[in-house]
Amino acid sequence: MASPHDTIETAPGGHRGPDYRGGIRWGAAAWAGIAAGIVFLMMEMLLVWLALGQSPWGPPRMIAALVMGKEVLPPPASFSAPIVMTAMVIHLVLSVVYGLILGAIVHRMGKGAALVTGAVFGLVVYLANFHLIAPMAFPWFTQAQNWVSVLSHVVFGAVIAAVYAGSRDRRG
Repeated sequence: MASPHDTIETAPGGHRGPDYRGGIRWGAAAWAGIAAGIVFLMMEMLLVWLALGQSPWGPPRMIAALVMGKEVLPPPASFSAPIVMTAMVIHLVLSVVYGLILGAIVHRMGKGAALVTGAVFGLVVYLANFHLIAPMAFPWFTQAQNWVSVLSHVVFGAVIAAVYAGSRDRRG
């Protein structure tokens, strides 16, 4: 909740709202990325399993293959602690980077605008990663060009924006 010192006059005698003129909260943006990255991984793994009938361990294997090589790709699509841990590190580092980028974009926006911008950002991340970068550098990701990946990325961006805006608005 905004305190009186966090508000600005928007017009003479007009509405008072939160003051978003302050600097970007980099720590909040990084944590927003981590939170969104965790939500993304859980959502992607559950939807791949429940909606597509595939192994939930397929997405972590695809991510881990970025640094571990193609030999970790399914099959088998079973659990492997080193592969899952590698995937988590890669994914969470990228999530922090995306959180910092989106935090810089939405830091002066109201919650609604930030949420919509975050969802669009997630879609742009999906399109860039799965349709521009993956076909050239990581062709196994083209297997995941589906509605589950699109939805997971849109939610990812929206979660970054929601967590960042919520954190920003709670500052003291």
